[in-house]
Amino acid sequence: NTGPLVIITILFFMWGLLTSLNDVLIPHLKAIYTLSYVQAMLVQFCFFGAYFIVSWPAGMLIKRIGYQRGAVTGLLIAASGCAMFYPAANSGYALFLLAFFVLASGITILQVAANPYVTVLGDAKTASSRLTLTQAFNSLGTTIAPSLGGMLILSGALIGADQIAAMSAAEQAAHRAKEAATVQGPYLALAAALAVLAIFFAFARLPKIEHADAADQSATKSASTETTSVFAHRHLVLGAIGIFLYVGGEVSIGSFLINFLGESNIAALSAADAAHYVSYYWGGAMVGRFIGFAVMRSVSPGKALAFNAACSMLLIATAILGSGAVAMWAIIAVGLCNSIMFPTIFSMALHKLGAQTGQGSGVLCMAIVGGALVPFAQGFLADHIGLQMSFCIPVVCYAYILYFGWKYADMYQHSHDAN
Repeated sequence: NTGPLVIITILFFMWGLLTSLNDVLIPHLKAIYTLSYVQAMLVQFCFFGAYFIVSWPAGMLIKRIGYQRGAVTGLLIAASGCAMFYPAANSGYALFLLAFFVLASGITILQVAANPYVTVLGDAKTASSRLTLTQAFNSLGTTIAPSLGGMLILSGALIGADQIAAMSAAEQAAHRAKEAATVQGPYLALAAALAVLAIFFAFARLPKIEHADAADQSATKSASTETTSVFAHRHLVLGAIGIFLYVGGEVSIGSFLINFLGESNIAALSAADAAHYVSYYWGGAMVGRFIGFAVMRSVSPGKALAFNAACSMLLIATAILGSGAVAMWAIIAVGLCNSIMFPTIFSMALHKLGAQTGQGSGVLCMAIVGGALVPFAQGFLADHIGLQMSFCIPVVCYAYILYFGWKYADMYQHSHDAN
């Protein structure tokens, strides 16, 4: 199954690239349209809100047309979302938000198709390790995107809100149009790349997924006659909450990182310079996933998850209470701890679901809506109590992940306890 795994890994890379570019666009659009933190977080609200709205229909679509055709459909929708950035630059913030929603809708379908595909391409005991490896390439995309976006989108010197306020209405409109236009070229290129990738996947030879053997099918039929819901699996429900809070915490940190590093008591960096450090944040996740791929072949995934969550809480507390280089590198180092969290929670939550794996994947992808709501909550706090103190929100998120990992530390040794 090495060939199919390599092909699916390309998808992970692309949606990592597209998702991480949001961290560059948020401060860019915030400066152009003079937005509050809450208003700027509407980017993530629309982007990750699509996961909640589209995930369940996407699961039904995948069940109907198959995983491969589903991936092609997701790529084409994502390509159309990228293409919408061109007219959005000439229209305004509202159309940008719609473009983010369409783009994320395509990525959601890719998520629903690709994640369970990886979990079944091998032994169930190494599913976390395998998904962690593919997520490492997802992290390669997230690592490249901020620096690339910083060069292509943030290279111009954005002026302050006070200078914009001193301009005439016509000058403000011209300035906004000029700065907004910097996204057109990069996103048109991404649209073209996604369209080409869709054509490639349409003709690729990938094996069909068969979820269950005869015994599992018999159990599934029995369960269906008893109208057993996928939500009856407790570890899936708790895992969905874990995905909600993990994605929320990870996205919140990335979304506010450029502004955080621009604070005078932290690093006082320009947006373009800070974008390179966002690459370090996501790069830490990439490095950690390669390490996790090896470590979790001998260490319980649940214990590794709990350990990383505890380290994340300690690092964020240091960033909240500290200043200067200590606070800066502490918050960036959280990326290393994030490394194994999503794939580990995801694979643990899907453990032993059998023919309900597709439905379970849809539930977990719906939970990615945490990336819409948690940053919004942190934005509200940032507007009212300050940016640095608002990072208390991610601390709470990682506290739950610590609980989930510890609760299911021995899941694969005692799988009957997982359901």
